[in-house]
Amino acid sequence: MNSRTEVLAQVRGAVVGSSSGAVSVAAHGIAGGGMPPSEASVVLLLVACAAVGAAVAAIRIAGRDGLVLVAALTAGQLIGHTTLGLAGEHAHSLGLSTPMIAAHLAAIAISAGLVRGAERACLRALAAVTRIVLAILAPAPVSTGTWSATPVYRAKLSLWLLVGSAVGTRGPPALA
Repeated sequence: MNSRTEVLAQVRGAVVGSSSGAVSVAAHGIAGGGMPPSEASVVLLLVACAAVGAAVAAIRIAGRDGLVLVAALTAGQLIGHTTLGLAGEHAHSLGLSTPMIAAHLAAIAISAGLVRGAERACLRALAAVTRIVLAILAPAPVSTGTWSATPVYRAKLSLWLLVGSAVGTRGPPALA
C-alpha cells in the first residue's frame, strides 16, 4: 500500500471511532435517553469506539468505499448504542424508538460527510506541507563564475602580422 492509502485509512478510522462515540451519546440525549452516562459507561464506550476506529483503520478499501463507510458508521452507532444501553442507567431498554432511529440515521449521514471532509482536508494539508518542505529543503543556487574559452593574453604582434599580410601588393597583375 502507498502512504496515501494508509494515511486515509487512519483518518477514516479516527473519525469513524470518535464520531460513533460522540453521536451515540448525543443521539441518546436527543431521543430522551435519560440521565447522562456514568463514568463506567463512558469508559466502556470509549474502549468500544476505539476498537471500532482501529478496525476501520485496518480495512483497506479498494472500491465502493461509500458502502463500506456507511456500514462502518452503522456498526459503530450500533455498538455505541448497545454499550450505552447495557452499561448506562438509562430509562429505556436496548430497543430503538422511532426518534432514536431517526437520530442515528441522521448521525450516520452527517458522519459520512464529516469523514469525507476530513479525508479531503487531510490530503490537502499533506500536499501543502509537502510543497512547503520541498521549498525549504531545495538546494540553494550556487553562483559560479562562467568559464570562457577566450584567452586572457592576446599577442599584438600576431594580430599585426595577420592584418598586414592582407594589405600587401602581392596578387595577380593588374590590367592597366
